[in-house]
Amino acid sequence: MKYLHLVWASLFRRKTRTVLTLVSIIAAFLLFGLLDAVRTSFSQAGQSANGAARLQTGSKLSFIQTLPLSLAPQIERVDGVKAVAYANWFGGAYQDPHNQVFSFAVAPNYLDLFPEVAVTEAERKAFNSTRTGALVGEKLAQRFGWKVGDRVPLQSNIFPDRSGSKNWQFDIVGILHATDKKTGGFFDQMFLLNWKYFDETTPYNQGNAGWYVTRVTDVNQADRVAKAIDALSANSDHETRTQTEQAATASWMKQLADIGLIVSSIMGAVFFTLLLLSGNTMMQAVRERTSEIAVLKTIGFSGRSVLAMVLAESVLLLVLGGLIGLGIATLIIPAVSAGSGGMLNLPSVGASSWVLGLALMAGIGVIVGALPAWNAMRLNIVDALAGR
Repeated sequence: MKYLHLVWASLFRRKTRTVLTLVSIIAAFLLFGLLDAVRTSFSQAGQSANGAARLQTGSKLSFIQTLPLSLAPQIERVDGVKAVAYANWFGGAYQDPHNQVFSFAVAPNYLDLFPEVAVTEAERKAFNSTRTGALVGEKLAQRFGWKVGDRVPLQSNIFPDRSGSKNWQFDIVGILHATDKKTGGFFDQMFLLNWKYFDETTPYNQGNAGWYVTRVTDVNQADRVAKAIDALSANSDHETRTQTEQAATASWMKQLADIGLIVSSIMGAVFFTLLLLSGNTMMQAVRERTSEIAVLKTIGFSGRSVLAMVLAESVLLLVLGGLIGLGIATLIIPAVSAGSGGMLNLPSVGASSWVLGLALMAGIGVIVGALPAWNAMRLNIVDALAGR
């Protein structure tokens, strides 16, 4: 610690270079904090449903497999179930295939299970009584300039009508407003259509539901209710998996891609680049101070002391940037979760993430400082001063 002032002075000898390297380290560990939260969220998803007010039941085999509507009354009779609704994925695009719209065909009582979403009673009645009626999210309506009374064409990515056309027409009868942006904000981007119209128009559904949404009477009994629902279809050709909405989203994503592998690959590339960048910084910093290191040895510093100071400088550079990066990640993760409108439930940067982060900081610091520190320790005083 008595040489800390020397280490600090050496680190900021070239302020611009050090600051730019610090920015890179901060960015790397900020990304590490965010991606580790994503990894943790996906790994923890589905461990327990207790605490969840709503459960989602889908096919155990794949999210694209549908379930029979006969399950609805059976789920309603499960002890602890307050209400049940169902929905189907529609998958629409507006005007251009790139203008994807999160569109779902939903049961008449679907919104009853989502008190965090507001729609007027008149609009609810219009939706239930209008065969081609649709409810659209506030932000989605603003994006395309839609208003109540507009007739909107959507092209389904999956379902044709009975004539074989994938072009559907809908009448906007109401606008959805999320009263709780934290849990229901994703409804601002949704397009809900009448399930009966969808089921009767396409020949590829025929009385099936994509998934069920269940509201439980006691959130502390949600795990028991989930197991009871899955027991209804055990050993059948339509076995189910009931989990929280966040876990269902994670499960859906896992079927599309290996999230753990993606996160690990990104972080591997980021830290490999960081290794090269910070290593180059330390090599240049020590090379520029060759004569100064020779002077230190001349006045009595041992080779091991010089080795320790160079390693300390390298580790300090990584730890300083890493702590700032992880600190920023800790602060912004709650905002990211809240901004997702309930689609993401990212945990804060926990103790395990901090321990892993500190280990990476120290490890990378030692690796990038090892070679320049070794060269500094072996530096010959006469040769160094003669080269000057």
